[in-house]
Amino acid sequence: MKTYQHIFFDLDHTLWDYDQNVKESLQELYGKYEIQQMGKLCFEDFFAAFQKINQELWILFNQGVLDKDSLRKVRFKKIFSLARIDSHPIPASLEEEFVCITSSKAKVLPYSFDVLAYLKRKYCLHVITNGFNESQYAKLSASGLHGYFDLIVTSESSGYRKPDKRIFQYALEKLKASPSDCLMIGDNPDSDILGAQNASIDQMYYNPGDKEITLRPTYTIRCLSEIKTIL
Repeated sequence: MKTYQHIFFDLDHTLWDYDQNVKESLQELYGKYEIQQMGKLCFEDFFAAFQKINQELWILFNQGVLDKDSLRKVRFKKIFSLARIDSHPIPASLEEEFVCITSSKAKVLPYSFDVLAYLKRKYCLHVITNGFNESQYAKLSASGLHGYFDLIVTSESSGYRKPDKRIFQYALEKLKASPSDCLMIGDNPDSDILGAQNASIDQMYYNPGDKEITLRPTYTIRCLSEIKTIL
């Protein structure tokens, strides 16, 4: 087994339970702003519209097509349009409240703490995320994940976004480490796995949904608990 010194983790969908935390936040806002009354829309349909639009926008952000401000400016406009409630005005504070509430949520994916505690005894742990500074730091703090990590690299702090190899090179320079010393663990093949490959860093693909991908990661796992059998 190859020996590593540094383990990089993605945050959203890998450790921090993005889907459940977002769903809780949207349920609160759905009730507060009486969104059901706007178009006789059930929450599940509203949540489905959010998931579709949000995923599309984040793909564009990762590709460099959208910036942070543009993503947040259009997100709920597109969601309301897809949900066919665009004839109603979007509450002015909806986006800001969504970001604030969601970032304060604490749910993590199964075995996150167990695996991090195990790895912390053997490796230096870090985060590399395309998320934004204020929200990612808030998530780490609220969930109790922050104390496990030595270096937090965001797309804002580095100036680059995965899969651009320069976000990984930024981390390597900060740590004075070489690519061969490192392993990247993440759920997104297009950013985490391809990005690490671009930077000549080994990768562990967290794939709980058993999705088929064309890339060949160094390792593939379906559950975070499997990390303990590999590292």
